Amino acid sequence: MHMKMHVMSAVVGMAALTASPAMAAPASHDGKDVSEILVKELSDLPGKEGLMLTVTYPPGGADEVHRHDAHAFVYLLEGSIVMQVKGSPPVTLKPGQTFYEGPSDIHLVGRNASSTKPAKFVVFLVKDKGAPAVKPVK
Repeated sequence: MHMKMHVMSAVVGMAALTASPAMAAPASHDGKDVSEILVKELSDLPGKEGLMLTVTYPPGGADEVHRHDAHAFVYLLEGSIVMQVKGSPPVTLKPGQTFYEGPSDIHLVGRNASSTKPAKFVVFLVKDKGAPAVKPVK
């Protein structure tokens, strides 16, 4: 429990440190809500930026196969989700657990583990400045 509170304090603290965080209205993508909560140029990593999002999957919600071309760190806030990248087994996360995707990973499974309750998580991406956060994979 202590670690969860520490991580959440860090997330809240990072958002508070920006004078004008890039706040966006929630967007709906395949039934899920995605809200941008922070975009910050990383001055010591030329051409890179940090992007923080909250994502809420509705009951039974899922992503299409995609990639990020970024380092992606996921922290589950509520509910339960199943995540899988190519070459690794699927993992089921519960609140307070994390998941990582590397820049070359293909995200095969990203879905709500429940058909009755929503799931909400924070995603922190370190990516090329101005590049899209998600790229579909066919």
